[in-house]
Amino acid sequence: MAFELPPLPYPKSALEPHMSERTFEFHHGRHHQAYVTNLNNLIKGKPEEGLSLEELIRSSYRDEAKAGLFNNAAQVWNHSFFWNSMKPKGGGAPSGALAAAIDKAFGGLDKFKEEFKAAAVGQFGSGWAWLVAAGGALKVTRTPNAVNPLAQGESALLTCDVWEHAYYLDFQNRRPDFVQTFLDHLVNWDFAAANLTKAR
Repeated sequence: MAFELPPLPYPKSALEPHMSERTFEFHHGRHHQAYVTNLNNLIKGKPEEGLSLEELIRSSYRDEAKAGLFNNAAQVWNHSFFWNSMKPKGGGAPSGALAAAIDKAFGGLDKFKEEFKAAAVGQFGSGWAWLVAAGGALKVTRTPNAVNPLAQGESALLTCDVWEHAYYLDFQNRRPDFVQTFLDHLVNWDFAAANLTKAR
């Protein structure tokens, strides 16, 4: 069965003024759609056609012969995860078990934000910054291109896309401002908390 572009979890204008409807028209409607289309073309009529998105990612990671398959499958997954990592009137502070885990791992929310922003801004070229659960603790990671924690055996809690097309229409080359806006106004702590519960 062919994969389909998942709908956004909110209207395209719902994150304004922090992320514009025009950005979503390109980022979701064109970039994300292109990964879905490419993935379907790559698996059509092949044994991989019956695999789940997660199975495709795990089975093709680090296999040079399947680099195109991995890149498109992972980018379909990454973008869906990114849309859910944000919400209208997001930001603020986490609560409950997630807040406690962040305090334990980073020494507080502000320290987490500093580390996450450093990872996102410091990712050379295209990639992603992640909050992940691994080995019973939380940590911040960054990955290049399409690589994600799922492929690396870790549990993603939230992500910020730092491919240039994620922010250029709204922030031009000001990646640090985009990442700070993500942390202060867009991040969906409820989604991260639900992912932490699943990881445990």
